[in-house]
Amino acid sequence: MFKQIQQIWNSRDLRNKILFTLGIILIVRLIAQISIPGADVAVIRGIFQQNQLLGAFSMLTGGNADHFSIILMGLSPYINASIIIQLLAVIVPSMESLSKEGEQGRRKLNQYTRWLSVPIAFIQSYGMIAVLNSQAKTSIIANINSPTVIIPIMITLTAGTVLMMWLGELITEKGMGNGISLLIFAGIMANIPASVAQNLALAQQSSEFLFPFVIELLVTLILTIIVIIIGEAERRVPVLYATRSIRGGGEKSNLPMKINQAGMIPIIFSLSVVSMPSIIAQFMKNSPNDTLKAVADFVTNNFTSGSALYMVTYFLLIIAFTYFYVSITFNPEQVAEDIQKRGGYVPGIRPGKQTVNYLAGISSRLNLWGGLFIAIIAISPNIIKALTGAFSMGSVATIISGAGMIIVVSVVLEVIRQINAQLVMHDYNKLY
Repeated sequence: MFKQIQQIWNSRDLRNKILFTLGIILIVRLIAQISIPGADVAVIRGIFQQNQLLGAFSMLTGGNADHFSIILMGLSPYINASIIIQLLAVIVPSMESLSKEGEQGRRKLNQYTRWLSVPIAFIQSYGMIAVLNSQAKTSIIANINSPTVIIPIMITLTAGTVLMMWLGELITEKGMGNGISLLIFAGIMANIPASVAQNLALAQQSSEFLFPFVIELLVTLILTIIVIIIGEAERRVPVLYATRSIRGGGEKSNLPMKINQAGMIPIIFSLSVVSMPSIIAQFMKNSPNDTLKAVADFVTNNFTSGSALYMVTYFLLIIAFTYFYVSITFNPEQVAEDIQKRGGYVPGIRPGKQTVNYLAGISSRLNLWGGLFIAIIAISPNIIKALTGAFSMGSVATIISGAGMIIVVSVVLEVIRQINAQLVMHDYNKLY
């Protein structure tokens, strides 16, 4: 461990990238503590203690809502814009052709995503302010309904989201890892010490909270190990390449296909979608229309975090987004064509259409098991919390949600892979 740290420090480029990344994360966490001027932070914290779904939504999108921070919405508008652009890339022919143009096409789609994030952030900022204000007994900011007050706040929150997008892209370009993912990761990790401290305080006050706290720690540790194992697990498709120095049929290789091919993306997408009904319902509760008010009451009562309807919807959305995302990122036709161009083939499978169908079938089965895995992990803390409550063992704060756990593990593993690749490149350059 110490030797590897020394190797990282001796590699100037790698050291600079890591320090740059840590510096940007530190800046974002400092910005997260800056509240909108005039906001009643005590009232806002009371809202998030009553409505955990809003807090989870903010945390898993990289924001810091309980301070009514200038980055209140985090990267949620960017995530929503990404979903829209990826859907359009499937539906609109011109955008579909862009997605197939390689790096240049991806850059163009990323540019569209950034442009779309700005109006979404502006509109969503009004929705978030309205929801928070409707939940408070007193106004979170004086004269919040005045255009001269709310419009500057909306512009500030939009600018906060744009700033986070820019800082995330700086990390991607000049730092280590995917910047957007790392900022979300930092937001999740920043909340863990407070959850642990809260549980320790409860355990000191009453011994009935000690056992649930120990169970929470053990379950978190076990689930983390499982997430790491499954995250690294892969199906290796055997491939033979014809060579002149053949002994027994050719050069053997394999095509690695991960069980969880989509990583953490379905979690983030699903959370953005599943949070919307509750947020919209909070806004509709004060509607003069009786029908809208009845719908809002139904959603508020039956679609809260931990409810059966919420968990089933969340579960199904994760599986659906797993299939959707992998269908965009994994192209069996392109993979089969690349294998054939290099003179390779899958044993027992004819090159061409049969190979495409074979790879597509494997991918589909892996999507099912990978989607089921991350969906079960995502809802498991809620199930465990409900079970401990049902057996009257006391209820403690969740240290880290299932979604947060998958995001944290995925980001850490990806950063470790990039660091190892950089170290190999550094050692290679020293030889030459």
